[in-house]
Amino acid sequence: MERDTISYTELDFELIKIEVKEMEKLIKQLKVGFSGSSVIVDQLEVEIRNMTLLVEKLETLDKNNVLAIRRQILALKDKLKECEDSKAENLPAIPPPPAPGSCAHGGVVNISRPVVVQLNWRGFSYKYGAWGRDYSPQHPGKGLYWVAPLNTDGRYLEYYRLYNTLDDLLLYTNIQQNRITYGQGSGTVVYKNNMYVNWYSSQSIAKVNLTTATVALTKTLPDAAYNNRFSYANVGWQDIDLAVDENGLWVTYATEASTGNMVISKLNDTTLEVLNTWHTTQYKPSVTNTFMVCGVLYATRTLNTRTEEIFYYYDTNTGKEGKLNIVMQKVKENLQSINYHPFEQKLFVYNDGYLLNYDLVFQQIPQ
Repeated sequence: MERDTISYTELDFELIKIEVKEMEKLIKQLKVGFSGSSVIVDQLEVEIRNMTLLVEKLETLDKNNVLAIRRQILALKDKLKECEDSKAENLPAIPPPPAPGSCAHGGVVNISRPVVVQLNWRGFSYKYGAWGRDYSPQHPGKGLYWVAPLNTDGRYLEYYRLYNTLDDLLLYTNIQQNRITYGQGSGTVVYKNNMYVNWYSSQSIAKVNLTTATVALTKTLPDAAYNNRFSYANVGWQDIDLAVDENGLWVTYATEASTGNMVISKLNDTTLEVLNTWHTTQYKPSVTNTFMVCGVLYATRTLNTRTEEIFYYYDTNTGKEGKLNIVMQKVKENLQSINYHPFEQKLFVYNDGYLLNYDLVFQQIPQ
């Protein structure tokens, strides 16, 4: 069997057992001085014990068994997180998020711990890249998933894969793999079934139709610096970083005139014309990555090898910018890309080859 068509092996099974053991440790910690209902904790302890027995008894390591267990583990992890938050803050679980695709909130105020979805399909050596889920306002919850690791040079985007569902991605099934010869950097996004990439060694953006796997349009981004002039800290070849939020398609970059400070432009996703532009006072090479939510740019920086901080924002709705202090954990040292999905209200992060998800927490607007 070829390496690309990965099946579930003993390694996958060992990873499941490690996850269950981690939950066993956490539930023991939660039982010490837990201020909420002990019934909830006791029930979780029983569920985790049952999960342990189930894992030990499994003899046939087929992909359906592994997928079913992964789903149960994710559900248990969500319950454990709620209990842990209640213990830490002596409060009930966080308020419900705003409706999917809605901007009826006061912005990002917190972020969950990372969920490791899997290693990218090309392997450990492919530390640079991007991943995410297509977003279309007309069909917000039906977008395909995409994974686009760069070649080992950390610059050339040559191969990407598409999956109709998350299950397909997890199981490496029903794969559509395409090759392009012009992609550069980790600033890729997918919007309305089109992939947007920085055209190799240029200040142009290419629009790739994912149905036909052909270039629908290329357009020069006026005055944009490129080819590592003003890329992000720790990540090369990302001078032009595309983004998607509730309002559509955006691009973050820098120019010589901006002296390397970040510039944000709203793009027409059909023509790639620049609709509007905002200039920030934040130097782009001091930032590790950015993402857009409801017209607000959020920027990260490194605190240490396991922690980032969402430290800066620029609101294109008001023209205001400022500082934040939102700690963001990571599993490996460097973040290569961050993409936001408006319907799921999650971040899709590429972290030294690993595909991570984070849930965002928004400031509630008083009713």
